[in-house]
Amino acid sequence: MIQLSNISLRLGDSVLLDEANATVFPSWRVCLIGRNGSGKSSLFKSIMGEIGLDGGEIGIPKDWRVAHMAQEVEALEQSALDYVLDGDDELRSIERALDEAYAQANPDGDKIARLQESLDSRDGYAARSKAQKLLAGLGVEEARQSNKVSEFSGGWRIRLNLARTLYQPSDLLLLDEPTNHLDMETVEWLQDWLKHYPGTLLLISHDRDFIDAVSDHILHVHQQSLKMYTGNYSSFERQRAEHMAQQQAMAEKQAAMRAHMQAYVDRFKAKASKAKQAQSRIKAMERLPQIALAHIDSPFTFEIQSWEKASSPLVSLTQANLGYGESVQIGSVGVSLQPGQRIGLLGVNGAGKSTLVKSLIGELELMSGERTCGEHLRIGYFAQHQLESLRLDEDSFTQLARSKPDFLPQQVRDYLGSFGFKGDDVFKIVGSFSGGEKARLALAMIAVQNPNVLVMDEPTNHLDLEMREALVAALEGFEGAIVIVSHDKHLLSACVDEFWLIDAGKVAPFNGDLDDYSKWLRERNKALNDKTEKVVKSVEQKPKTHVSSAPKKMNPIKLKLRIEELENIMESAETRLEEIDAWLNTSEAFDSANHQKMHDWLKEKTTLEAKKANAEDEWLELQD
Repeated sequence: MIQLSNISLRLGDSVLLDEANATVFPSWRVCLIGRNGSGKSSLFKSIMGEIGLDGGEIGIPKDWRVAHMAQEVEALEQSALDYVLDGDDELRSIERALDEAYAQANPDGDKIARLQESLDSRDGYAARSKAQKLLAGLGVEEARQSNKVSEFSGGWRIRLNLARTLYQPSDLLLLDEPTNHLDMETVEWLQDWLKHYPGTLLLISHDRDFIDAVSDHILHVHQQSLKMYTGNYSSFERQRAEHMAQQQAMAEKQAAMRAHMQAYVDRFKAKASKAKQAQSRIKAMERLPQIALAHIDSPFTFEIQSWEKASSPLVSLTQANLGYGESVQIGSVGVSLQPGQRIGLLGVNGAGKSTLVKSLIGELELMSGERTCGEHLRIGYFAQHQLESLRLDEDSFTQLARSKPDFLPQQVRDYLGSFGFKGDDVFKIVGSFSGGEKARLALAMIAVQNPNVLVMDEPTNHLDLEMREALVAALEGFEGAIVIVSHDKHLLSACVDEFWLIDAGKVAPFNGDLDDYSKWLRERNKALNDKTEKVVKSVEQKPKTHVSSAPKKMNPIKLKLRIEELENIMESAETRLEEIDAWLNTSEAFDSANHQKMHDWLKEKTTLEAKKANAEDEWLELQD
């Protein structure tokens, strides 16, 4: 087990943990949660031995193998597949030792046998297949697995890193935000993989549905201490809400929050349609009061006000072909966005969700067709690359004040405060911000403009659970139209009324909820696999020139010629084998200058022996 005993941890002048304690038993699946900056990643680094504690001890069994996921990958020149295979250092060491043993001037047969046995005991002969399956599960198609690591973008390199971590044999697996940059299909694959992982899992994630599916314990990092909760994240929220309800200072605030959230749920239920998506959202919203109580002490209190003016439709695409260069990714698109619509975009990675988003907002020029904007269209667009548009040499106060010139200084501070930038934090240079802080500032810059359409492409990346819940609450209260691309099921369930599915180059309404989409994905993948197996089977069943059937198909002349050809092959192989054996029996073969020749000729001998044996088998069949 892992024993955290009275551990203290500092980062600069900040105390992250102060004499904190926790115990993790073997095979537990524990998710660390807590606000950004509370010390989750630092605790991971302490467990890995990368940073020292300021007090206390971390006890991990000495024989445990630890695998952890790095956050960055260098632009390496080796292939993606080799990069993953290198994750098993011991197996790679055995393979190198085996190559060296074969290359010796006088190969040690006993040593080679021992190494081969070690390779087999570690399932080394199936290693390549295992790595290929991991990469495929994470969305790296077989055709790309031979590409150099340097040819992959940053998001895809993280997938390579994840594959390498999962491939590495381990008793303790440490994963820090593994679902970032993954689509919904890949997240579900990872969930299934982790459910079958036999070791102990320590996870940092801000995706509540992913945590619910994978974890059986929650370790809450809060106020410089650690508290273990049994159950998944939903169970943690219930337990924490009950605990906080017992605190007198929170009682009135909770009551007001419950009344506010329940009134909102009741309003929505009164006007919701009977559509399955709406019913699914009602179920999600019915949980909101309980969720809100668990996050009553959240530092985030913002709302997103919609511009009161709106046109119908707000924006539409007519007979539009979307894509890049001369390549059409989505064809004949005809969609329109009406005031108050809440759309979630579904589709596998690469289907074109971001392409549709960029075409809707006008960032990507249409290849053909027409884009029509309403008179009062005001779009708020959030995507990860929006973070790059922030001025890194300025503070958040200056940037927000410039984008909202009618705000008084105190209004700027209050507004930033609702996004978690308190006190002098508003004067910190943005270049020193974490990814989560930059994402919060980018959201604030969008929200302050009071858009009537919010278009959000993976808005929850880099956001902690508290901020994600605050974003859900803000989107619930937003009265404008919403278009969301996200792998965060909780966000989609709570904020979306209908879905559009992008598949096979087309956009169409999806008649179902996220459970139906998961089922659709499974059926789609099964159909693709069945199709592949059918093609393979048909190829395997095609008539082959089997040796046993050759006499029936060959006339006597061709039969005689083939027998003579096989005799020549056997004679030639025998001659070469005698030549090799003669040289191997000389002292020259064991000269250090001939190590490479020895290695090459031994390989050639193996090939020739197999070739000769195959020829002999066919010759005997033909003779019969």
